Amino acid sequence: MKFDDYADTFKVMDLSRTDDGILTVRLHYRGGPMLWTALAHKEFPRLLDSIKSDSENRVLVLTGTGDTFISTPQGYGDVYRSGKVKPSDWERGLGEATRMLYGMTELPIPVVAAVNGPVTGHAELVLLCDVVLCTDTTYFQDLAHLPGQLVPGDGVQILWPMVLGPVRGKHFLLTSQKIPAAEALTLGVVGEVTTREQLTERTMDTARALAAVDPLVMRHTRQLLQRDIRRALDLDLGVGLGIEAYVSVSRFPEFDD
Repeated sequence: MKFDDYADTFKVMDLSRTDDGILTVRLHYRGGPMLWTALAHKEFPRLLDSIKSDSENRVLVLTGTGDTFISTPQGYGDVYRSGKVKPSDWERGLGEATRMLYGMTELPIPVVAAVNGPVTGHAELVLLCDVVLCTDTTYFQDLAHLPGQLVPGDGVQILWPMVLGPVRGKHFLLTSQKIPAAEALTLGVVGEVTTREQLTERTMDTARALAAVDPLVMRHTRQLLQRDIRRALDLDLGVGLGIEAYVSVSRFPEFDD
């Protein structure tokens, strides 16, 4: 597959690529900051398939728009508990979630996250990147699950405890705790904190250094560094997604038996 075959086929992702193979994917919602929707959930796995199929890609840079990386829509969980989501919808959604997480681990090129602001949903995408830079205005918070009455079973239950440790990871998911940029650096969630003005320059410097590495070396290095995550996904992702879906269709508007 060639870049021109897929570059303009996504509605919530703008793609550009440098001559040395650095592919930048900028997430957005109607041209503004990314608000995660069903369309993003549908397009992201297809994006990963396209990137993987293009041998001219050497590095992927994943970033957002404006002052937010990814935010969660208000009432995000309501639709899943409304009774309007059919089994076929769940089948498609679970497949998309699985392809999204595994697709990130299967990319043959390094992924640099340029986190341009707060992340309140699908932060697992950041945790699956190889190099993570963020602005000093960034914070991490899970508003997509318990605040919306959803079980956190779509991979966050695997990745956050891996990064933060089991106690802090559970605390983060259960309390909707905010982790600001400086603390995220200390905890190992990100590798570097910059100002918004410096983020693009530092990201491209890092991406150019990675693009200069022999592709064979980089491909196998990434495979090795993703092995622990792949094993964890194999063990618990399907279980977590199944439980999240089951509880979501077991409507509980008044928390009564």
